[in-house]
Amino acid sequence: MKECNGIINSFETFGLVDGPGVRFVIFLQGCNMRCKYCHNPETWNLKDCNSIIMSSKEVFEKAYRYHYYWGENNSNGGITVTGGEPLLQIEFLIELFTLAKENNVSCVIDTSGEPFTAEKEYLEKFDKLMNLTDLFIIDLKLFDNDKHKELTGKSNKSILNLMTYLSNHNKEMWIRRVLVPNLTDNEEDLINTKKFINTLKTVTKVEILPYHSLAIAKYDKLGIKYSLVDYRSPTEEEIKKAEKILCI
Repeated sequence: MKECNGIINSFETFGLVDGPGVRFVIFLQGCNMRCKYCHNPETWNLKDCNSIIMSSKEVFEKAYRYHYYWGENNSNGGITVTGGEPLLQIEFLIELFTLAKENNVSCVIDTSGEPFTAEKEYLEKFDKLMNLTDLFIIDLKLFDNDKHKELTGKSNKSILNLMTYLSNHNKEMWIRRVLVPNLTDNEEDLINTKKFINTLKTVTKVEILPYHSLAIAKYDKLGIKYSLVDYRSPTEEEIKKAEKILCI
């Protein structure tokens, strides 16, 4: 079988917030969403002149050089794939995670969930990937679908369906919410998000990520207008309020 290449933006060798333990983080290229606060706009286009084309074997071998950071028997770390949107390159992920599991390496996907669909052909591939994945970290931007479309350019229906599907198949999830004052901190939406999370049986962690504007320089470099110039980071009080509502 012909090996599948991945379209990669970059790597981080020592990630500490992208899953349990120490992670080798792979940033894949391509995303269908255009979140107004995205801090990786350089990963949006699947075909980018600065992207790196590598086989699954090459990527795994690059990651596995750092396995001595992962503890005895790789018990405190592993590989996390983010982006961009990893699920746009599902065949590559299946090959990469197959190699990882052959070497007892933990596999995590950090995803927005937007590409998910219940169509038979896609679901057959997704099921293979799901069975190779130890943890899904999911960014749930907003629960209100209309507001989600305004924020990201896409509906959140596929994202909610993905989370329900993972719960029904006993796959562990962490859920993240970027908190932007006057944009994603609406109390009603936070409450409705928590009600939805309560319907899921495999969520083990919910995190509030405070918004920051550190990516503005990237937008300027890429010639993309940054639409949240007038928005600020949340205060500690605002973060704690959101955590009280949302976190488990």
